Amino acid sequence: MKSIQRSLSLGLISGLLLVGLLLVQTSLWLFEAGLRRNLAIDLREETEGLLIAMVQGTDGFQLDPNRLNPRYQRAFSGHYFRIDLPTRSWRSRSLWDAEPAWPTTNGLASDLLEGPQDQQLLSFRAEYRRGGQTIVISVARDYTPVLKSFAQVRLGGLGLVGLALLVFLLLQRYAVKLAMRPLERARQQIAQLQQGERQQLDIQAPLELQPLVEQINHLLAHTDETLKRSRHALGNLGHALKTPLAVLGSLIRHEELQPHPQLQAALRDQLEQIQQRVARELGRARLAGDVLPGAYFDCAEELAPLFETLNMIHRRDLHLHWHTHEDCRLPWDREDMLELLGNLLDNACKFARSEVLLSIDQTPGGYLIRVEDDGPGIPEDQREAVLERGIRLDERAEGHGLGLGIVRDILAAWNGRLSLEQSSLGGLRASVHLSTQPRRKE
Repeated sequence: MKSIQRSLSLGLISGLLLVGLLLVQTSLWLFEAGLRRNLAIDLREETEGLLIAMVQGTDGFQLDPNRLNPRYQRAFSGHYFRIDLPTRSWRSRSLWDAEPAWPTTNGLASDLLEGPQDQQLLSFRAEYRRGGQTIVISVARDYTPVLKSFAQVRLGGLGLVGLALLVFLLLQRYAVKLAMRPLERARQQIAQLQQGERQQLDIQAPLELQPLVEQINHLLAHTDETLKRSRHALGNLGHALKTPLAVLGSLIRHEELQPHPQLQAALRDQLEQIQQRVARELGRARLAGDVLPGAYFDCAEELAPLFETLNMIHRRDLHLHWHTHEDCRLPWDREDMLELLGNLLDNACKFARSEVLLSIDQTPGGYLIRVEDDGPGIPEDQREAVLERGIRLDERAEGHGLGLGIVRDILAAWNGRLSLEQSSLGGLRASVHLSTQPRRKE
């Protein structure tokens, strides 16, 4: 998954690095261009000084050593010259036996010359007319120290750019962290929605997130309203079907059908199948499905009335009890959870001798719900058959065998699973494993 902060950091580093390198290189280029212009002026003045050192003698022009700068006399001093007349030439003693490739055009040479002892020379050439003769004077200065200084400045500039990048990166991460706080709060609130700890997102949100928050809250309210309308309509449908089904049941027992026992049995069987199918489809249709935001089952509030109802339905001497973890709140729809626990507990009460136990424990990835009884239990080789809809191993118990089938429909909608095991109480233990992790898309 791509990180917004990582993308912003990479973009900032790339942009700042490019700008920093351009600034360092451009600054050095501009500084060197200005330095060369100043050095060109100095070199021109040197050529003019050498021109003054040329004096008229009996044999023509002569170079007066007394007028030369002493640096031209010191070997490899970094200051060199060459003076060319049509008939003769002079070169500085500082060249010793080296002979650079002097420039052939007037002005400052664009390229550096190879000088003695690996020196890089910046050269200048000028032509003068004196005494009817053309005098070509070329001077050169060692440019190596300047190049080394530029290399050090460039290295220092890159270090400053790196330091600036680090500072900007830290500032950017801090700024992004501050800017992302509303998103982090929204993520935490969505997680709270999933856990059933809130029903809506906070309306107060940054301007950029306000439309998203409003749309999510609208969707939550619309989903809740739609589910309530659907359940209300299904309840009305169930009540509307009860009367015709009851009439049909009484008609089957009517005395006119007594002479036709086979027909009466067939009608009774078909009516029973209709009742089972209606109960099944109504039960499936009313399920909320996956965890609804803001929906939860409060164990402390809901289990006491449920157990009171079971006590009224079943024997008074049956001991029903439960234990849960502190502040038990299951992040699933209340109606669906009551349907799940009601069917499991009702089945346990039918077969228990004296005790039924409900336990709800939180696991690292969800919840574990166990319903145990001290009844006869179910042989291990027959437990899978009990999970099939309508299969009953004890025909003496009331019901149509739909209880565990409805439980299985609920767990299929919740991505949970049901297993039947031997209980420590001696009877059957139904274990329901519910996961709070998002369902993976196939």
